[in-house]
Amino acid sequence: MYQVSDEEFDRMVEDAVAAFPLRFLESLENVVIVVADEPNAHQLRALGRTEAESRGTELLGLYEGVPLTRRGAGYGDGELPDVISIFKGPHERCFSTYEGLSEQVRRTVVHEVGHFFGNDEETLRAMGY
Repeated sequence: MYQVSDEEFDRMVEDAVAAFPLRFLESLENVVIVVADEPNAHQLRALGRTEAESRGTELLGLYEGVPLTRRGAGYGDGELPDVISIFKGPHERCFSTYEGLSEQVRRTVVHEVGHFFGNDEETLRAMGY
């Protein structure tokens, strides 16, 4: 277990997002990326589902929304933003070094943003995520 301050964890997530090429950042529409200490009961039900990034029984990240590939012509008429959640506690429990934690935060952010863009688990695994 390796713990960091909330500010440091937020910075890891921000750095992961900032590393995306500009063309991807410009396409992140109607989606928010949030950091939470722990997943709630509803989010934990996503363990094992395709839109969740997990390690064993720990839920590291979750995409909740309508992927770009499934947004039709009527999309955008008042929908709430999609949400990508990155969970601090599970990340800390799964990694024992700063480097390991930081790398997994990056991988989790990429993985969940990949779901936003419509990638399934098979595609993300093939890409190394």
